[in-house]
Amino acid sequence: MAALKALSPRLLVPLAVALLLALGLVADFLWASSTSARRVASSSRAVRVGSAQCWPVKVRKSDRVRGKKPAAEGYLNATYADIPAPHWEWEEMPAAPVPRLDGYSVQIRDMLYVFAGYENLDHVHSHVDVYNFTSNAWTGRFDMPKEMANSHLGIATDGRYIYALTGQFGPQCRSPINRNFVVDTVTKEWHELPPLPVPRYAPATQLWRGRLHVMGGGKEDRHEPGLEHWSLAVKDGKALENEWRTEIPIPRGGPHRACIVANDRLFVIGGQEGDFMAKPGSPIFKCVRRHEVVYADVYVLDDGNKWKQLSPMPKPNSHIECAWVIVNNSVIIVGGTTEKHPITKKMILVGEVFRFDLDTLTWSVIGRMPFRIKTALAGYWDGWLYFTSGQRDRGPDNPAPKKVVGSTWRTKLHL
Repeated sequence: MAALKALSPRLLVPLAVALLLALGLVADFLWASSTSARRVASSSRAVRVGSAQCWPVKVRKSDRVRGKKPAAEGYLNATYADIPAPHWEWEEMPAAPVPRLDGYSVQIRDMLYVFAGYENLDHVHSHVDVYNFTSNAWTGRFDMPKEMANSHLGIATDGRYIYALTGQFGPQCRSPINRNFVVDTVTKEWHELPPLPVPRYAPATQLWRGRLHVMGGGKEDRHEPGLEHWSLAVKDGKALENEWRTEIPIPRGGPHRACIVANDRLFVIGGQEGDFMAKPGSPIFKCVRRHEVVYADVYVLDDGNKWKQLSPMPKPNSHIECAWVIVNNSVIIVGGTTEKHPITKKMILVGEVFRFDLDTLTWSVIGRMPFRIKTALAGYWDGWLYFTSGQRDRGPDNPAPKKVVGSTWRTKLHL
């Protein structure tokens, strides 16, 4: 049989093109099949990437940044997800008379005094609402001085008098003021205290050893962290000095931290560096986002001369100024905000309940909130843990991504 003749060069090129097209079609089919299988698998469960627990994240159209290429579907590291925690049953109580974000509160016996805050970015409150834990009802309201800050205060109490210090005056992202006030909860009379050396925005504040302590917070631009620490001697709602005394600076500054006195020690927990600022040239001081760093740091001052760093929180957490109570020698903290979403760059709210054991100085996660929430105002009475107000995350009864609320909830606390 005669040998096959070599193919003509005119036929080689079409054959090569046809072969490449066939290979491309096969590869495309195999890739599409594997991608579909991955999506089906990840839609019903979490998947593991290496040794880290991750959750599938699909970027919604509303999350895309205008003018930039849309982010691809990816995986969210468990650092930003909920920490496993026991399920708690919560009971909804009467809602506060007004919704409140960045409000402040203190508890005196069975009464929770809830101060100021935003109703929305264009409207701030200038009054105090009072919740009675015994009757489980909102039973009182009284006005604040018109010259007093409306949000991002420092607040503390001696069991009768409430000290409301510095903070932001007005809506949107106006600067803080340095004026300080005190109210007698029996007579509802207000008096003014000596001003701080400079204004501060959401500083850590507490009454310790007969002195009001104010530290950290944001500086006048709301963004730059302050490290300064001042104190003022007070008694029965009156200042015993005309000027604030300079104290040892706090190692890390910034606003939105819990500040607690327990066992004659001063604790400062969580917080962040940076916050929204006023848009340059805006006549209404319109809020614009700036870079923020949320941290889990915990510091204690027990001798008045040196700060000590303790075990950090289970996750970075801020907006917890009044989201804590002390029960059975433990600090209980509800909600907050953690580091921003690594894909969408949006704020992530916190839904865990944290416990800081004051005997062992260790942290644990003991429960879950009914929804994620920041700037919750917490209280404890007769075995019940309460919280009210704040900004909550999306839920079955809340289609909006985030919403300012006045709802009030409670659960039985077993420690």
